[in-house]
Amino acid sequence: MTEAELIERLRALPLHPGALRLADDAARLGDLVLTKDMIVEGVHFLPHDPPGDVAWKLVATNLSDLAAKGAVPEGALIGMPIGEDRWDRAFLDGLDAALRAFDCPLLGGDTVSGGRTFSLTAIGRADASPTRSGARPGDALWVTGTIGDAGAGLAIAKGAAGPDSLLARYRRPMPRLAEGRALAPVVTAMMDVSDGLVIDAARMAAASGCAVTIDLAAVPLSSAYRDWSGDPLAAATAGDDYELLFALPADVAPPVAATRIGQFREGDGLALTDGDDPVPLPGRLGYLHLSR
Repeated sequence: MTEAELIERLRALPLHPGALRLADDAARLGDLVLTKDMIVEGVHFLPHDPPGDVAWKLVATNLSDLAAKGAVPEGALIGMPIGEDRWDRAFLDGLDAALRAFDCPLLGGDTVSGGRTFSLTAIGRADASPTRSGARPGDALWVTGTIGDAGAGLAIAKGAAGPDSLLARYRRPMPRLAEGRALAPVVTAMMDVSDGLVIDAARMAAASGCAVTIDLAAVPLSSAYRDWSGDPLAAATAGDDYELLFALPADVAPPVAATRIGQFREGDGLALTDGDDPVPLPGRLGYLHLSR
């Protein structure tokens, strides 16, 4: 099964109303927001990545989903294997640093023996949470921060030359919790950028029953990324950015620093431009698990 086929099969199981038909990255139970992410050695992190950074990334990726719901973290449950002692101790040091940095205390969890596959369930609280399915034709598409740094950081972690600042964006992402809380009351749709800007924008458009156009010339790139590569299409399809992607009415300015990169329109599908010039869609829009 592909990832999409697996999720469709899961939708046939008994679902709680708070599961939102498994069409979003978090569930709702009253004012509680719940999300769960896993990271696997060789898929989400490299065998030689520092264990403290692996723990940080586990926490940050989960909290990024809470950020996209405008939620304040309440706590987390962890599932982790027991393996090599020195590695595990360094991982726990990183877990301690991340939980303290984001004020997300541990609630409990489970330990097993086995390979390095980690799971975290993050729980937050929000009065109301935007979904990825509320964008409307005419809305503008915005993104926080810069795009592509983590993709460059992964290449550097694999041996490419490049600055530590890009490597850090891959190994220690920063969830946009404060920005998510500020944006939640005003956006029509919001999600985080995990698998790539292009593929995640396409998912938002599909969930909202709209088409979307992204102007690659508007995609925000850091000066470090411009010096390293500067390719906006590679940046927009790389993933692991953990920035917030959101929709707003065209005449509304966001209450946080962000860049307008596109627009939703009637219809369906995704289009890319470079300014006024159309750009063919690449064969790979972003990261997909279990793709064929």
